[in-house]
Amino acid sequence: MWLFALFVAVPIIEIALFIQVGGLIGLWPTLALVLLTAISGSWLVREQGLGALADLQRSMSELRDPTEPFAHGLMILFAGLLLLTPGFFTDMIGIALLIRPVRAAILARVASRMQILNVARPQPRDAFSDRPGSRPDVVDGDFYEIPPDSPGIPPSGWTRH
Repeated sequence: MWLFALFVAVPIIEIALFIQVGGLIGLWPTLALVLLTAISGSWLVREQGLGALADLQRSMSELRDPTEPFAHGLMILFAGLLLLTPGFFTDMIGIALLIRPVRAAILARVASRMQILNVARPQPRDAFSDRPGSRPDVVDGDFYEIPPDSPGIPPSGWTRH
């Protein structure tokens, strides 16, 4: 229900802000301002997005938890979408998401409402590993040798006769 309210409220807020700003500064400066925020926002998103991608790659190569750099990257991507959407309200939210302390506060708020479980992937078990003194790379077995001239055993093709 709150998502529906958001989809209804945001366009109404944007239209109201367009009317107010357009009444104050005029049509063409309003359109120029919207175009300027889209261009500068896309440049800022590109710069910060590359930095977030580098942080994500660094955390994965150092075998650290990548959730924080990944979350920052998602918020930067969302900020870019908001900045490319025409409107002053979405531009302000997008610009706020480009500020790192704001993203950190949002991340801390979301993380406080989540419960993280550590799930370990089970290791494959060897059928013989529970036996005392056994090695997992050695298969225990019995064999007996059949002499090649035994009666009733045809040559297998794998032995020299």
